[in-house]
Amino acid sequence: MEKMKGKAWVFGDDISTDHIAPGRLFHLRSDLPELAKHVLEDADPEFATKMSKGDFVVGGNNFGLGSSREHAPTIIKIAGVSAVLAKSFARIFYRNSINVGLPVIICNTDGIEVSDELEVDIDAGVVHNLTKKTNISFAPLPKVMQKLLEDGGLLNHIDKYGDFNLD
Repeated sequence: MEKMKGKAWVFGDDISTDHIAPGRLFHLRSDLPELAKHVLEDADPEFATKMSKGDFVVGGNNFGLGSSREHAPTIIKIAGVSAVLAKSFARIFYRNSINVGLPVIICNTDGIEVSDELEVDIDAGVVHNLTKKTNISFAPLPKVMQKLLEDGGLLNHIDKYGDFNLD
């Protein structure tokens, strides 16, 4: 995968799927581009209007907890976020993210602050904090997950190969 570069938007621990895709907007689930205009607004009301395509969501522990709403990672991706970096993820959010083609990186996010310029190299397993001139290593994603991300998610992967292809 090619390197991703953007600004950090920092959120704390326990960002739930309701923070990401507010339940009060459930009626928009059939219009994901419209729902994406409200992404993470319960955690930061200005996020969707101030973030730029390519930026990063940075969380703490247990990012994506709560219900198994597949549209939570989908609207993060539609909004233009390059990847989500967090110390840990709720398991179902993590898997849903890979399935929709949204990179999720488990790493120590303590040294990342709002507006830091980051460059993420998934292949090398490193986050370069260009603002602070520091590096954060992470375990590279398994090749099968990298392949799914490169193909744009599980559905695109199956459309491309006609099945699940591990080669």
